[in-house]
Amino acid sequence: MSDKKIRAIYWIATIWLALGMTAGGVQQLFQTGGYVDIVKHLEYPVYILSILGAWKILGVIAILIPGYPLVKEWAYAGFFFAMFGAATSHFIIGDSITEAVPSLVLLILTLISWIFRPADRKVVSINSKLGTS
Repeated sequence: MSDKKIRAIYWIATIWLALGMTAGGVQQLFQTGGYVDIVKHLEYPVYILSILGAWKILGVIAILIPGYPLVKEWAYAGFFFAMFGAATSHFIIGDSITEAVPSLVLLILTLISWIFRPADRKVVSINSKLGTS
């Protein structure tokens, strides 16, 4: 696959991921958009929304700004665990797959963005810099 196609896949997935996480993060932070009902339905405390919302917004900033590859890794990990946890929570309480679709879409976008991220957005180990294994 050409470098141009890889970058296009990365940016398309990352922009959609950023939009989804920002929209959800703002709604969670301010506890609007039906999130209170969802969290109560999943039997989580409502205050978790403020925590998740703030971290999602910070995660979007982390993956979009240049540099800080280690912070980006943490942001991707946070997105992965939050979306995997959300989808799993719906399945555990017996919700249909349609309830988990938003979480699953964001989970897939997280994986695509992470897999196709450019080299300058990846953590490089000191061993690879030294040419050792």
